[in-house]
Amino acid sequence: MDKKPTTLFRELLAAPGIIAAPGAYDCLTAAIIERAGFPAVYMTGAGTSIARVGYPDLGLTTMSEMVANAANIASTVGVPVIADADTGYGDVLQVRRTIREFERAGVAAVHLEDQESPKRCGHLDDKRVVPIEEMTRKLRAATDARTDPDFTIIARTDALAVTGWDDTLQRAEAYVDAGADVLFVEAIQTREQAASLTSRFDVPLLYNFVETGKSPLLSSSELESLGFKMVIYPVSALLTVTKVVGDLMHGLNESGTTANLVENEMVTLHECFDTLGLTDMLALDAQYAR
Repeated sequence: MDKKPTTLFRELLAAPGIIAAPGAYDCLTAAIIERAGFPAVYMTGAGTSIARVGYPDLGLTTMSEMVANAANIASTVGVPVIADADTGYGDVLQVRRTIREFERAGVAAVHLEDQESPKRCGHLDDKRVVPIEEMTRKLRAATDARTDPDFTIIARTDALAVTGWDDTLQRAEAYVDAGADVLFVEAIQTREQAASLTSRFDVPLLYNFVETGKSPLLSSSELESLGFKMVIYPVSALLTVTKVVGDLMHGLNESGTTANLVENEMVTLHECFDTLGLTDMLALDAQYAR
């Protein structure tokens, strides 16, 4: 019997080495990540908002829209999926429902953050955070709501850019006491802060690698040596696709052709389809036809 994604993710957390999880905003990017050999996929909230719903990352995506994208991604890949669950979409009762919905979607883990609603991307300015007591209530509700004990709850704090270092540490300690399985301090500003965090906490810590964001772009090997257990790359694909497709469309508009790109800049139609299992599906169809 195949192991559940939640169990697979717990095994990754318990095994040696850092877990690198690039960000997917749809099924194609998730399948590409899995094919590249990564042990997990991160469903990016920013990418979901931009690519699936059509809004910048300002808390405009609903819980149902996020869960629907997570379910599609989880059904596409065989590796565990970690999903952005924003603020939990309300207070404790909404948080309980959020956890149940993401569990049913087939993801292995979610992270909940302590921003006020409406939240915004963690690497934008002018964020606001809720009181510690409010977030600890949400985390207790989240851990109580899960029906699978292997379902992982990641607590994210955005306090560093809002209330400072000391409050961030106080929140992290409170969130672990409230039952968080993994800590996620958003927008770490220096390597020294990163090292200080890992030296203070025994639970796994997650690092958010955001190109053009506020945190230093430390390699996965360096993060592992500092003591981080996970690193996510939420917008690597999103930012690259925006640039590459933008250049493609400008070139197409100017020249009227993409024939010059076929040999070296594009996969074939068959290769694209096969990323999502064309060969296996055709073989299965032929088997039933016989």
